Amino acid sequence: MPKSAKAKAQETVPPPVPEPLAVPVADAHTHLDMQDTTVEEALAKAAAAGVTRVVQIGCDVERARWAVRTAAEHEDAIWAAVALHPNEAPRIEEAEGPAALDAALDEIAALATAPQVRAIGETGLDYFRTGAEGVAAQQRSFRRHIALAKELDKALVIHDREAHDDVLRILREEGAPRRTVFHCYSGDAAMAKTCAAEGYYMSFAGNVTFASAQPLRDALAVAPPELLLVETDAPFLTPAPFRGRPNAPYLIPVTLRAMAAVKGMAEDELARHIAANTERAFG
Repeated sequence: MPKSAKAKAQETVPPPVPEPLAVPVADAHTHLDMQDTTVEEALAKAAAAGVTRVVQIGCDVERARWAVRTAAEHEDAIWAAVALHPNEAPRIEEAEGPAALDAALDEIAALATAPQVRAIGETGLDYFRTGAEGVAAQQRSFRRHIALAKELDKALVIHDREAHDDVLRILREEGAPRRTVFHCYSGDAAMAKTCAAEGYYMSFAGNVTFASAQPLRDALAVAPPELLLVETDAPFLTPAPFRGRPNAPYLIPVTLRAMAAVKGMAEDELARHIAANTERAFG
C-alpha cells in the first residue's frame, strides 16, 4: 500500500531529543556534511543529549578537506577522519586511471598529517555496492590506508560490507594498526570473538536496534565492554523506533540504551566504558 502524504511528511520530521546521558560520550562516526542542519546546530543538539564530541568522516578528497577544516574550527567538539571510501577507490580508477587513484591517496595522506585528524577512515572493502571488477582497486586502496595509519600512528576506521574474510585477511597480511575500529560493525558473534582476540574496537550503530538485527545483537552480547564504541553513521541508520527519519548525533542515547539492554549493563556503566574506549581509540 502506498504511503499516505501524512506518513511521508512524518519521515522528514527529526525525532525528539532523548533524555540526556548522565555520562557524556562521543559519536564515533558521523557525516555532518550530509545532514540537513548547520554544524553549530548539530553540535548544540548533540551536547544537549550528552554527546559532547563527534568523529567527522571525510570519505573522498573533497569531504576530507571539509572534515579537516571543520574540525579545526570546532576543535573542542570534532575530531576528523580522512580516507577514500571503499567505493570511491574503484570509481576514481575506472573514470581516471590508476595514477588518479594514487594522486587521491597522496592527497589523503597529506591531509592526514593535520593534528585534528585522529583517524584514517573510512576505508576497507565493500562487496555489496562494488562488483568483482572493482575489488583490486578497493584492496589496493585499503592496503595504502593501513600503511598510512601505521606510519602516522592514527586509528584505522574500517568499512566492511559483505567482505569480512578479506578484511580480516588483509589486516593479518599487512599487520593491523595499533588502534583498529570496525565502523558500523556488521559481523556475527564468531567474528566479534575474532575481533576481540585481536583487540579491534567494534562500533555499533542504530541498526543494532532493528527487529531484523538479532545477529548483530548476538555479536554485541559477546563483545567485551572495553572494545565497544557507539556511532550514528548519520544521516543513515536512524535507530528504532525512528527508523526512516533523519538521523543525527543527538540520537546516540537511543542506541547506547539499546546496547546496554543487550549487554545487561547499567546505562552509565556502559557509557563510562564507551567514553574511555573512544579516548583510547582516537585521543
